[in-house]
Amino acid sequence: MNRRDWKYIWYVLRDFSKRYKAVLVSTLFWGIVEALKPYIAVIMTGYLLDGVYEGKPAKTLVLYALAGVGAVFVIAVINSILIEYTNTKFEYMMEIQNQYLNEKGMSMDYDYLESMHVHDMRQRVEKCCGDFSLLGAIYSTMRDWLVAGFSMLFAVIIVLPMFLHSNRTGGIIGSWYMSALFFIILGVIIWINFKAGVFYNERIRVAWDKFSPFENRRKFYMDIFTGYEGQKDLRIYREQPIYEKEAEVIANGEKQVQDEVTRDQIRHGVVGQALSAVTGLMVYLFAGLQAYVGLISIGSVVAYAASILKFTTAVNQFTELSSEMKSYAKYAVDYAEYMELEKKHKEGKKIVEKRKDGHFTVEFEHVYFRYPGTERYVIHDLNLQFEVGEKMAIVGKNGSGKTTFIKLLCRLYDVTEGCIRVNGTDIREYDEEDYSRLFSVVFQDFRIFSFPLGENIAASASVDSGRANDALARAGLKERMERLPNGLATCVGREFEENGVSFSGGEKQKMAIARAIYKDAPFILMDEPTAALDPLSECEVYEGFDRMVGKKTAIYISHRLASCRFCEDILVFDNGSVVQKGNHDKLEKEEGLYRELWNAQAQYYA
Repeated sequence: MNRRDWKYIWYVLRDFSKRYKAVLVSTLFWGIVEALKPYIAVIMTGYLLDGVYEGKPAKTLVLYALAGVGAVFVIAVINSILIEYTNTKFEYMMEIQNQYLNEKGMSMDYDYLESMHVHDMRQRVEKCCGDFSLLGAIYSTMRDWLVAGFSMLFAVIIVLPMFLHSNRTGGIIGSWYMSALFFIILGVIIWINFKAGVFYNERIRVAWDKFSPFENRRKFYMDIFTGYEGQKDLRIYREQPIYEKEAEVIANGEKQVQDEVTRDQIRHGVVGQALSAVTGLMVYLFAGLQAYVGLISIGSVVAYAASILKFTTAVNQFTELSSEMKSYAKYAVDYAEYMELEKKHKEGKKIVEKRKDGHFTVEFEHVYFRYPGTERYVIHDLNLQFEVGEKMAIVGKNGSGKTTFIKLLCRLYDVTEGCIRVNGTDIREYDEEDYSRLFSVVFQDFRIFSFPLGENIAASASVDSGRANDALARAGLKERMERLPNGLATCVGREFEENGVSFSGGEKQKMAIARAIYKDAPFILMDEPTAALDPLSECEVYEGFDRMVGKKTAIYISHRLASCRFCEDILVFDNGSVVQKGNHDKLEKEEGLYRELWNAQAQYYA
């Protein structure tokens, strides 16, 4: 691993340690205890063998045995306490990682959420290690790494006395040359094992990279096979053979990848076992010769040989873990880049003035906007002004900039050029959270969650039942509410609650309108708010529009021009600019896009 890999691996662990520093500290101590545990038995076995060989009394031998058992027991207790503490977090690494990613996702600039590059970064992080998660994989590898590192350290401490005897007696066997030759050969074997591990781990990683496209496609088709929405089209059009054939292709592709991985794992295992056998033979031969010439005791042969074998095993494990960690480093880069996405929106500090007269003026001054990474402007030199109390409709063809206009006003996007002012102040100077309180929005792609109905309307766990019921009634859901057995406590949908109620698309759209009413903001923005409503419900919304919005500013986007007739002003968008402005009667008589759109739809209004 190079310095750059370490930098990003440490970034992931540092993110975890910000909230769970005690877990990392306990993991460090657990690594020490876990590495020390096997050496207790090795040392005590050596003492017992030496005691038997030297003819020490049985009482002494029993004391040796009890001391060994006691030490193992204490180590086991400490180990259990530490592992229990660390496992309380380790078992939820996926949830912890998702918490970090979700917090970032909810706080980053909105336009990042529409970036495929940002989306792909998060997808790679979430899928790189399956249910284990990137954080869990790095943390687990770090734990094993600590154990291997401390195991090598303890082995060196135990074995060092054997080499301090060199050059005293025993001729060539006890010389420094023999020790040096032994370590050179041992080092070569470890190096061969390391290179074999790197080679096969890289082959396995490449094979798993081939698996990724199959995993994405498999998930797509499993959603169809197990869900009820996609099954409607599949059954009506008898598309089962197409999907079954594709599923078979995916299964065969996954099998080929799995077979390739299994073959490399077996080959790696065979090489590792062969090198381990050679290492074991060498170690016991070297230790036996040292005992033969009287440099070490019989018991020390067991202790030293076992320690050297554990040292080589720990080295091999350490190098393999290094290879694994290197493979995680590239995903750690994605994680760090995602979490470090800079906030491009200007951090305003001003609080929006709470005027007693409720007066707000909005001005768009030479506003231009293009999406990040593109050169085409979707809003061109937009200039307009409106005040609280006005009711304005926005119409135009698809892609003309209507929804982008709403997002700019709400400051989900920042303008590329120009300025948007509220009460004379550039909206970028306002505190974002405070500024967002000015708007209640019904987006075209609104979302109603599987929460209790009241919480959906209040957008909070704290619900003012009087306000919620009033908002639902004004949105046209009074009769439906009266039929609900649990009222505002009724859960929307059955994903999380067996007794939940499934509502129609039109009813959910009315809930979105009720949520906007409940917020009681000065501006109500509605983007196609009646798209899912039947004609009677749509008419009910139009007729009750004044009752719903009161004296607030209402901006209403719709493709249905008949629905805009109740608005005082109509803006006609085309290619990101306002090309016409006026009420229906005025625009219907003018030559232009509005009359063209009106005539195209008029036959359906007769």
